[in-house]
Amino acid sequence: MMHPATELRFINDSIGYGVFATKLIPKGSITWILDDLDQMFDESHLASLDTVQREHLIKYSYRDEQGRYILCWDIARYVNHSFNSSCIATPYKFELAARDIHPGDELTDDYGYFNLDKPFYCVPEPGSTRTKVMPDDILYHYPEWDCKADGAMRCFNHVEQPLKHLIDHKFMAKVAAIAQGDAKMDSILACYYDRTTTFKAAS
Repeated sequence: MMHPATELRFINDSIGYGVFATKLIPKGSITWILDDLDQMFDESHLASLDTVQREHLIKYSYRDEQGRYILCWDIARYVNHSFNSSCIATPYKFELAARDIHPGDELTDDYGYFNLDKPFYCVPEPGSTRTKVMPDDILYHYPEWDCKADGAMRCFNHVEQPLKHLIDHKFMAKVAAIAQGDAKMDSILACYYDRTTTFKAAS
């Protein structure tokens, strides 16, 4: 579920739609969280779909650490990519505002932590040397993303959290301890889908 202070807007014919803030979303706010309405599909289900359905599912979903395709039910599926994303993923099934997101600002993610099935080619951005997203980007960029998430979590208890009640119960105690400064945040590496392990298990 997306933060309530967001809306879908058309950007242009090239990009299509994007998700934008309607009010200030302060750094450390939960901007998106996995909820019970989001759908999960395994590879066997993907293979059973026709070509059009399969392409749409791949386009609008991400893969979790188990390789499942997660299709968000709301406007979260329209969050665009940026190498300097305004949001950052965590290992706790929610994302945080990596900086203050002002009214009219676009909410973006780095698709590098979404376990894409194939490279995603991007428009170059100032301040980044990357020009494409790779399926194994987490293995190389996790220190940067861990630092970004840690910085956002430091603000967690100091901002309004309208989505906090949706945090999975198994993460509640850990998230509370991290926000209090009593525990260290887990690495985003926990979100990586290791295809080689899956392949070996199937062999």
